[in-house]
Amino acid sequence: MPDFPVAPSAPADSAQHAWAGAEKRRVLLLQGLMGPLFRSLGRGLMRDGHTVYKINFNGGDRAFWRLPNGIDYRGSMEEWPEALAAILREKSITDVVLFGDCRAHHLVAREVCQAMDIPMHVFEEGYIRPDWVTLELGGVNGHSTLPRDPVWYRETAAQLPPVPPHAQVPSSFRRRATEGLVYNVADVFTRWHYPHWNNHRPWSPLVEGMGWMRKLSQGKEKRARAAELIARLETSDQPYFIFPLQLDSDAQIRLHSPFSGIAEAMKLVLESFAAHAPANTRLVVKEHPLDNGVRDWRQQMFDLAEMLGIRDRVDYMDWGDIVPVTKRSQGMVTINSTSGTLALAMGVPVVALGHAVYDIPEITYQAGIDAFWQNPLAPDEETFAAFRRVLIERCLIPGGFFSEEALEKVVRHAVARLEGRRLLPE
Repeated sequence: MPDFPVAPSAPADSAQHAWAGAEKRRVLLLQGLMGPLFRSLGRGLMRDGHTVYKINFNGGDRAFWRLPNGIDYRGSMEEWPEALAAILREKSITDVVLFGDCRAHHLVAREVCQAMDIPMHVFEEGYIRPDWVTLELGGVNGHSTLPRDPVWYRETAAQLPPVPPHAQVPSSFRRRATEGLVYNVADVFTRWHYPHWNNHRPWSPLVEGMGWMRKLSQGKEKRARAAELIARLETSDQPYFIFPLQLDSDAQIRLHSPFSGIAEAMKLVLESFAAHAPANTRLVVKEHPLDNGVRDWRQQMFDLAEMLGIRDRVDYMDWGDIVPVTKRSQGMVTINSTSGTLALAMGVPVVALGHAVYDIPEITYQAGIDAFWQNPLAPDEETFAAFRRVLIERCLIPGGFFSEEALEKVVRHAVARLEGRRLLPE
């Protein structure tokens, strides 16, 4: 039997047993975001009287939990399905909650939960940005059960009440970076305790840390370069398309697209642009704000553009706000980024190259990237509005992950949704 002892922790909160509702739940949390999201969610559920367990796969998970009922999983991937099933049975778990359903342990958990008929609730970055996060039953993105029928969205949305008032929440990049650093340090220094743990990311924490240091050291230069580019795009009449990069380690690329990584996607997009885009158009490639700097995408893009003879028609934006640049663009090419819904909300044409929850007829361009450059069609406003309304009802909750105000809002709404209550008014 795999070793998964209960981690030492403080005495249980008595509020955990005080809930008097009819549907008391026993929730198992798997891996969360690098930070206090699941600790805050655990507290919120306990305050409402639910029983909460948390599996820690490494020292970073454990460092951010520090609540009762922590379970250290120290077994192998081969042992994980049996171990998880045993925990679900022994703890009489009614719901499983996790962040990102494409991590190796979570892919297994998805199959185990389906076999045992236990609901699995998946957190992710919001399908719609900003100020929303995803909390979807069963799976997200390529695993989502949402249909691709525009008529269904219009009919379903017509039966729903208006979205409750929604306010913006603050978000701190520094907080996100700091929490990631703390998590990775705790992971590195406790590897001895979790002998089978293997980070789902392709780089070691040390390599990733060096990439972040290099990126941050170049911040001043990148900001100046981006400001110059944005000013040029705003004052020029030359039309352009935008291609926002995603994280090379993102499972949405590896599992929910035809690409093995960003380099392969970049090659296809630039080759298509070179062969099919009107000669007077430009292409702006936007770096993901959370790219760790391990790979020099700027240089790779310019090297490829040089080979294709379009070096003078491409720009690389490695800093800055994507919103104003997207708003003035002729269209957006994306794999399955949430930037796609940002563009669609502004009426900007979008073509998706991977499996995206918003890749629906009448919303995204359906004739492929080669034709997109010549005839980008804007989304149907009514259909996108209906899609957005259904998405909020089924898959989104207000808030964010990287400020106390944003996190408090996420927890409040997540607990309400797990309890079957409607979104609470702001």
